[in-house]
Parts: sequence; structure tokens; C-alpha cells
Amino acid sequence: MRDIAEHVEVDDPGWPVVIEALAAVDHVVLAPEASACRATLLQLQITARSLLGAVVLNTGGLVLHHGWLRVYGGSSGSLPSLAEVNGFPASVDPSWAPQAGLVLAHDVLGGVFALNGMDAGRFGRPGDPGQVVYFAPDTLEWETFDGGHGHWLTWMLDGGLPEYYSTVFWPSWQAEVANLGLRDGITTYPPLWSKEGSENIAAASRKAVPMRELLSFHADTCGQLGLAAPGPLGKA
Repeated sequence: MRDIAEHVEVDDPGWPVVIEALAAVDHVVLAPEASACRATLLQLQITARSLLGAVVLNTGGLVLHHGWLRVYGGSSGSLPSLAEVNGFPASVDPSWAPQAGLVLAHDVLGGVFALNGMDAGRFGRPGDPGQVVYFAPDTLEWETFDGGHGHWLTWMLDGGLPEYYSTVFWPSWQAEVANLGLRDGITTYPPLWSKEGSENIAAASRKAVPMRELLSFHADTCGQLGLAAPGPLGKA
């Protein structure tokens, strides 16, 4: 395992790239706790040259588009850390790796962005190792994105997020999301995966629930409907 200095002290760090991209979108950068961020980076064995490493080292997470999407960073606070969400060991363990891959972000409806690991297929995820995938609450299935983390993050920060979610925004969504804690999500009834729920989310009954409860509901519903088990959705 490389020393932490090799991960942090790099030429061409990714953080200035992230900062520049963030300037074009509504965002909040949550303050990092340095020791936790460094431990997370060391467990991942990536450098701050990558955009993933830059977010891990320099943030306690990113809250994007008026709170709709939470991108996990290197330390916990009002938002859980990447380590907490993915069940990292309590201290750095060179032998440990997340076999399914890394949960990167959750949206307020319980959608999950994840980065595929080397054995993602065994956990029901499509795509190749290192590819970003999304668990959609309106289908309860995973779908693929082109490319890996860097491509996904820059696409999201370059206007992709409002475009991607345009069909599920409802008129009062910003006000409702503004009242959420960063460990909470929104559940709808009828649910998004039903015909009634998908046709008119604005008319659905909505309430705030802990994100862990919402993710557990999605996983349980997959089993009840005879759908493929989604694998790890994160411990938000």
C-alpha cells in the first residue's frame, strides 16, 4: 500500500477542475474533515489527480441542484461519507475492497449512482468494471452510463443533471427538498414504478423518510415484484 503522501501530493490535481465545473451549477460543498478524508483516499488507493480522489480529499460531500443530488465525499457530517455509505472498514485495510463497486451518490427519490467494481455482475449490476450505473426508482432496475466517474461527474456538472431528471421534477419540488435533512429522501404514493405514479408524480402523496428506509423499501419491492435483486444500494 502506498503512503498517503503519494496519493495527496500529485501533479495536476483534479480539485481545480471540479471547482471550475461547480461554478456553473447550484451547489454546496460540505466542509471536509482532513484525517477522515485522507483515510478514505488511502482505503480507495486512488490519488487526488482523479476527480473521485479530488472530491474525497477536499469535501465532506457535494449537494447539487438545490439539494436534489448528494455526491459523497471523504468525511461524514450532515451527509454521510463515501466510507460510511459503502461500509468501509473502521481502519484502513489493504485486503478490503467493495466487490460490487462504490455507491457514489443518491438523489432524493432514492435513485443510486454507483461505480462498478470488478465483480459487479455478481451483484446484479450491468456494464463493465469502472463504469457508472444508476438504479432508477421508477423502474427498480440498473441502467448504464457511458464512461467512468470523471465522465459522469463532469456531465452532471455541465447541465446533465436537470436534463436527466426533467421527467420526475414536480412544481413544488425545490421547496420540499429544501426542508429535507441530508440523510432523508422522499417517498411517493403511488410509487414511481407504478403506472399511476409515473404518469403524474405531482398528484402523488409525498413524505420525507430516512434515506436508509427508502433504499430498503426499493430493495424489498424488487423481491416482492419478482425483479432482480439490486445488490448494495448504500447505507445512507
